[in-house]
Amino acid sequence: MFLNSILVVITDLAAGLLGNASFRRHFHLLLSALLLFGPLLSLWVSHYSVFAKRTHFLYRVFLRSGWGWTCIFVGSFVFVLSFSVRRSLTLSLRHLSRLAVAGGLWLGFRKLLCLLENATGSCYEPLSSSLELASGSSGNGQPLLLLREGETKDACVRSGMLWRGYEVSEDALLLCLCCLLLAEETAVFGPYLCLGGPSEAPLRILFLFCVLLLSLWVFLLLCLLAYFPEFPTQLLGGALGCLSWRALYQGWYRLGPSWYCPGRPGVGLLSTQRKQDETTDTLCENDTDINKGRLEESKLG
Repeated sequence: MFLNSILVVITDLAAGLLGNASFRRHFHLLLSALLLFGPLLSLWVSHYSVFAKRTHFLYRVFLRSGWGWTCIFVGSFVFVLSFSVRRSLTLSLRHLSRLAVAGGLWLGFRKLLCLLENATGSCYEPLSSSLELASGSSGNGQPLLLLREGETKDACVRSGMLWRGYEVSEDALLLCLCCLLLAEETAVFGPYLCLGGPSEAPLRILFLFCVLLLSLWVFLLLCLLAYFPEFPTQLLGGALGCLSWRALYQGWYRLGPSWYCPGRPGVGLLSTQRKQDETTDTLCENDTDINKGRLEESKLG
């Protein structure tokens, strides 16, 4: 009973924050500010910190499979929320299709960025120290590099050679897209609670996991910007993530639910709940009027 009360208080506070119109309107600006000024933190952070190593537990377990974690928690929350309101599998699948669209967009971006890197980059093999001394070019402090034609980035890196080319940070793109998607999909929980929707412990726990995952993604984005600053590539990756969110949630999904559009989060759920509440209020008002009329008739009689 005590733990359930704590769960209710925490989820109510988080739902109120995520459902706030100002938070939803300015959250992408917060991510933009992190992308712009986050690399400046590299001047103050310690490079001996555990977060300065790419082998850290959070990077290995969560960052490398960030889209999978997002799909698991957000998909579970969206399905349970939509199915508990309407008991319609079709409606639940329609809301889940937003994750499928975002997943297809993410895979498309990965393929496009891979093609871009292979088209604009080159593979170089460092020459041995004996060859450098023989050529007399080792005095400038820069190792000699031998260009290797026809190599892809993956094959070049696996062979222990150097790849230099035009890159866009996939990590920044993924983290920004997941953060904005989580904020949009969980924002409906606050209005849902205000409308008196059923909110059992499993639904609140799933919502809390989504909130914790959102906090983790923001933290990992801040760590990447501070400990591994790559200003142009990370800025471009974050910009692609924000543009993807705007094109989907602020553009396409606003067209409304149809055969070609899944609609925005909460469409068909919150509106139905409002209609039920309005109908209940109308019936209550009619019953009150009838009772008053009967009371007046009894007094006159």
